[in-house]
Amino acid sequence: MTLQLRRIGVIGYGEVGKIFSAGLRSAAGVEQASAWDLKLAPGAATREAERAHAQAASVQPLDSMAALCAACDLVISSVTASNTLAVAHEAAAHLQPGTIFLDLNSASPGTKQQAAALIDAAGGYYVEAGVMTSVPPYGVRVPMLLGGAKAADLAALLRAWGLDTKAVSEKLGVASAIKMSRSVMIKGLEALVIEAYTNARAYGVEDHVLPTLQETFPSIDWSEQGAYFFSRVVQHGKRRAEEMRESANTVSEAGFEPFMASAIADKQQWVADQAAAGVFQGLPKDAPWKDYADRLIQARGH
Repeated sequence: MTLQLRRIGVIGYGEVGKIFSAGLRSAAGVEQASAWDLKLAPGAATREAERAHAQAASVQPLDSMAALCAACDLVISSVTASNTLAVAHEAAAHLQPGTIFLDLNSASPGTKQQAAALIDAAGGYYVEAGVMTSVPPYGVRVPMLLGGAKAADLAALLRAWGLDTKAVSEKLGVASAIKMSRSVMIKGLEALVIEAYTNARAYGVEDHVLPTLQETFPSIDWSEQGAYFFSRVVQHGKRRAEEMRESANTVSEAGFEPFMASAIADKQQWVADQAAAGVFQGLPKDAPWKDYADRLIQARGH
């Protein structure tokens, strides 16, 4: 079956939502791209700025979930992991029958299956996506694994639009299991680097530690990679912590105790809390890792 989808709606107008709504707006055959977010709601302090951003990107800002669902035949959910189920529940109340609901959120297989039940009961078609790496470097061409009854059809359409999509299973939860298992490793590396580098810096031994990492894993520039990890966690630690809680749920759903995933979530949340407290205020995104570590060292005991 060849899908004919021409009206795109994105729920969540954050970093990923902005990239996808603007990127898909220019895809061949797409007539309209819309966005809905609480930041666009009437009375929201951010409303005018977010509306201006959307309009500049040729994206139509809408005032409610109901308006978005009424206007679109492909709805893309791009919110924080903790809101995955709540968004599916709200969207299900307004979806038009036959709407494809693509869930980009980093949630456990169990959460995705619950969301799918809501969408399917409303007459929509739920497709889960496992977004396999950070979106900004790739834009809409970020590698994605899709799952669900309509996954193959949607993957083919999105590939025709220039996206990097692959259907992995008609069974829901497979794509998410792949994504969340990978997240334990990738987000774990971030947490390990932040703890190990800051600790080494506090003891003044970083010039001894990093060369040993370079020797053991010579294909990685550990200084540059460290700076990138610090920057991403400082910017997105709260979102990463939520994702890791879903990774912990994924491990629990498999019948294991999520010792590591839970610890990673705690570390990501701790960095997010430091950022919210202003510890990194004024640091540019491309600052060296030592600058980030120094701020954490200075903030000890405060």
